[in-house]
Amino acid sequence: MSHVPRTRQINHPLLFEQGAPGLSAAALPESDVPAVKRDGVIPKELLADAPPTLAELGELDVVRHYTRLAHRCFSIDANFYPLGSCTMKYNPRINERVAAMPGFAMLHPWQEDEDVQGLLEMLYRLRVWLAEIAGLAEVTLQPAAGAHGEMTGLMIVNAYHRRRGESRPNVVVPDSAHGTNPATCTACGCAQIKIKARDDGRLDLEDLRANVDESTAALMITNPNTVGIFDNQIDRIAEILHAKGAQLYLDGANMNAVLGIVRPGDFGVDVMHYNTHKTFSTPHGGGGPGAGPVAVAEHLRPFLPVPQVVKRDDGTFAWDHDRPQSIGKVRSFFGQIGVLVRAYAYIRANGCDGLKDASEKAVLAANYVAARLKDRYHMPFPPPYAHEFITIPKFGDSKVTETDIAKRLIDHGVHPPTMSWPIHHCLMIEPTETESLASLDHFVSAMLEIADEIENDPQTVRDAPHTTPVGRLDEVGANRKPLVCWRELRTTNGE
Repeated sequence: MSHVPRTRQINHPLLFEQGAPGLSAAALPESDVPAVKRDGVIPKELLADAPPTLAELGELDVVRHYTRLAHRCFSIDANFYPLGSCTMKYNPRINERVAAMPGFAMLHPWQEDEDVQGLLEMLYRLRVWLAEIAGLAEVTLQPAAGAHGEMTGLMIVNAYHRRRGESRPNVVVPDSAHGTNPATCTACGCAQIKIKARDDGRLDLEDLRANVDESTAALMITNPNTVGIFDNQIDRIAEILHAKGAQLYLDGANMNAVLGIVRPGDFGVDVMHYNTHKTFSTPHGGGGPGAGPVAVAEHLRPFLPVPQVVKRDDGTFAWDHDRPQSIGKVRSFFGQIGVLVRAYAYIRANGCDGLKDASEKAVLAANYVAARLKDRYHMPFPPPYAHEFITIPKFGDSKVTETDIAKRLIDHGVHPPTMSWPIHHCLMIEPTETESLASLDHFVSAMLEIADEIENDPQTVRDAPHTTPVGRLDEVGANRKPLVCWRELRTTNGE
């Protein structure tokens, strides 16, 4: 196979290079606000000597420029994202339409309860449904993201132990835990103790027993776990913890694999958080916004954050601030309302059967892809898998790495999967329930084609990607010394 030539890219000029004096995208009317002299209003030393040299452009030029840039970007609307453990999936447009309704989008958080009864009813129903899905007693909607939900959950656990007069400074964490779990322990003033996993990816119960005692506050576990395996020992894990007075915390990052199939409260979970972008199709964070509702068992209810949305005896809804044992507020106002509206719409649209169907399809998709790749890619953990699986590419003396494979996938229009986590040199693949069989087959075909290239022409893979505006970048150098000027980038790449 011959080396793949770089696809020709048209280097369009910057907006500043396109502009010309006199061009305009809009004709604004004369201001009807009386002019005010700037002297004495703005300190002289803060005034510029001349107006900024902004580009002057026509509307069509601006539209075309940003449309071209958008087409260069990967997006869930245009590309497959098998991004394991991050659950990048399609966000139904009906959710966006509902969240944009003025009755939700235009409300001010300081309005009186009687003026926002519709919103409060929606939030009340959502928290009741999330409690039922979890099999737990009550839910707070305040946390602004999954990691924030973790912190809130552990704060609740610590408040519970303090109320009982107990000092429990340690939290046990599986060695394959999400990176936010150890960070949460540190943020909450707890020390983490790692628990080993067995060769099949499940928790080592003997190591757990050896490390759980009266100083243990909780175990933070993800189930299904981060290698895509459902730990069917979870009821025994709960028994080990509860026998020592410790709590079982579930990182709900992978709840999208078990909706309607099993409820965490039924296998001994005391507290858990949801990631609404993973489970209920709200937009992925990227720094925000997000939502990480926390569900708790009956004995932890008094410690939930305030205020809590409640239903009064007369059928109206209100914010309840009177909870003496509460850990207090964990977020300004009442949470990420726009995200929660989307989650509500998703649950209503799917119903009980639809949520279960979504999880079953996510599990089916992962096992289908894994089964088709197992003869060409090494699977370190045995099936069946939950919603994601891990593969470690091994291709002899080809010197091809997981990064090379990820970069080559870009040439096939596929976003690279998660790499080298939670195991070094692995690819973590999660198809999600929203992809069609045709999309899954395209991804499998790409992976198999890459495997062929590695055997016959590995340099093609090592040099990937070949169809992007620039080739393989020095990622370490790019992080330490980014080139933010397009002219400089062109010069650096010899174009």
